[in-house]
Amino acid sequence: MALLGSALGGEVGLRLLLSPATSHVIVRTACTVVGIGFPVYSTHKAIERKSPAEQEQWLVYWAVYGCFSVAEVFSDQLLSWCPFYYHVKFVFLVWLQLPSSSGSQQLYISLLRPILLKHQAKLDRIVDGTRNEMSKFIVSHQQEIQAVKGIVTKLASTVYQAGQDALQTARGEAVRPGSSSTSSEATTTPFVDDQAGVNDTLDDWVHT
Repeated sequence: MALLGSALGGEVGLRLLLSPATSHVIVRTACTVVGIGFPVYSTHKAIERKSPAEQEQWLVYWAVYGCFSVAEVFSDQLLSWCPFYYHVKFVFLVWLQLPSSSGSQQLYISLLRPILLKHQAKLDRIVDGTRNEMSKFIVSHQQEIQAVKGIVTKLASTVYQAGQDALQTARGEAVRPGSSSTSSEATTTPFVDDQAGVNDTLDDWVHT
């Protein structure tokens, strides 16, 4: 019965998500969770389990997803105007990950792998040249990079300290209503000390 209820709930949620009336914000959030959130956790599990099959599966997925993201950078402004673009994107991302369809492996073997193999030598030169230029840039601008690093570190430390101060202030305000007894004790202590001083003075006067 519980399994039937969960299945019905999942079906209702999926129908609601894919409904044309669903907000773009909700569908885009779902695309982010399905396209990035789930694969990140699944990749983590594959690494921790040390399973070569699962690691290969998610490496292939990330290769296909990366190419899709690059293509989306140039086409998103145009395709986002389509009424069902994010709904189709959500279905596409689910299709890439489903074990029954193995969509990412299909796209990699039939489309991505042949293109990469065909232009592998040229791509290697581009990647190596880019890495060399980046290394030269880092070496030649080491002082500027260290300065920016110091600024970012100080800024992060300031933000962290401000957060800690705000948290302590909030905790202090939460404790303040119950601190009346402490304040009353603090106010009565001088009175007790003064009374003791008067008693000592009277004792000295009596003895004299």
